Amino acid sequence: MRIQYRDQPRSRRSGFTLMEVLVVVAILVILAGTASIFVFRYLEDANTNRAQADLRTLTAACTAYKIRNGDFPESLMELWQPSDGSTKPYVESEAALLDPWRKPYQYDPTGPNNGGRNPDIWTTTPDGQVIGNWEMVRQR
Repeated sequence: MRIQYRDQPRSRRSGFTLMEVLVVVAILVILAGTASIFVFRYLEDANTNRAQADLRTLTAACTAYKIRNGDFPESLMELWQPSDGSTKPYVESEAALLDPWRKPYQYDPTGPNNGGRNPDIWTTTPDGQVIGNWEMVRQR
């Protein structure tokens, strides 16, 4: 007895149609757009958190400057280029004096918002929120 196998006809369809590809691309675009909303929100939160960390660092550097020189620096630039003859700056780089939005931090050595204990150091976010080192003292 002889077994015969019939050749099954091959399907003429060997890929995706244009409509199927467009539907998949549209779904991916919608997912990416939705995800980007959440990513950008977290990016702004990260910039705010970095500004708060920078303010703590700059406040500590100003305190170290005061311990060595008897008073707070007249400007934040003195933390990078000390005028006291010290060879080592109080901050790692000049970029440490810039906020996450690439603007220089504002500085008031008299510290009215800190009750004169520390100098006031602050910045303003692009949406107008003020972030200052006096807020951290009140949160403790």
